[in-house]
Amino acid sequence: MIAIIALGPLELAIAAVLVLLGAAVSLALRLGVERRLTTAAVRAVVQLTLLGLVLEWIFAAESPLVVAAMMTFMALVAGLEAVRRTTHRVRGMLPRSMAVMLGSSALVTFYGLLAVIRVERWWEPQYAIPILGMVLGNMLNGISLGLEASLEGFARERDRIELLLAHGATRREASHDVVRRAMRLGSIPAINMMVAAGLVSIPGMMTGQILSGEAPGAAARYQIFILFCIVGGVVLGTFGIVVASSRLVFDERDRLRVERIQVRDK
Repeated sequence: MIAIIALGPLELAIAAVLVLLGAAVSLALRLGVERRLTTAAVRAVVQLTLLGLVLEWIFAAESPLVVAAMMTFMALVAGLEAVRRTTHRVRGMLPRSMAVMLGSSALVTFYGLLAVIRVERWWEPQYAIPILGMVLGNMLNGISLGLEASLEGFARERDRIELLLAHGATRREASHDVVRRAMRLGSIPAINMMVAAGLVSIPGMMTGQILSGEAPGAAARYQIFILFCIVGGVVLGTFGIVVASSRLVFDERDRLRVERIQVRDK
């Protein structure tokens, strides 16, 4: 096995020149993103450094309670972030987003751990936490896109939906087109990622395994497994969040309540 080349503070500082280059381009072209770029870079360094320390402790603890607490925390934060990314809001969406994110990601992750990899212990942190993290990262994009498209669609197509309801359509029938478009929009990034994998890009997990000395063939098989998990999680999560949002914008008498949808500037 090829020895891993360690990266220290000096190497990371050299790599940070690339971020500074991006900030310089922003200043030169007056794009106005140099502050956001540098702030994001600093946050990434701090967050990933802390994550590394936390994971070292979790790996050493070998406790199912610790692993379960970490996985739950990751899913709840992802649910919160999914709502924060949208410009259209509806009261009661946050707990539903967290529930959808937690339930969908747990279902997909445990299926992968127990049915595909067949680990002896589900709380094996070497597998459970990285797999969940990759699933959540992609679910976050799909869920936020689906939620935004759903609420925006209900607000934009209010007249058509109310006309269908007035002619005897059920809530499900009247909202079918909005739900379908939101589901499609939320699923497109995951589908595009699979299409591009291996041709346009080498996905992150495969890259990491190859850099760590894993055989390219084995790394490719793990990456295929992760892609399938991601797509499953995105589809389940997007469906859950779109259904949840549709329930919140209709009342108990199946009347569309567009006034419940609030729009904010990002």
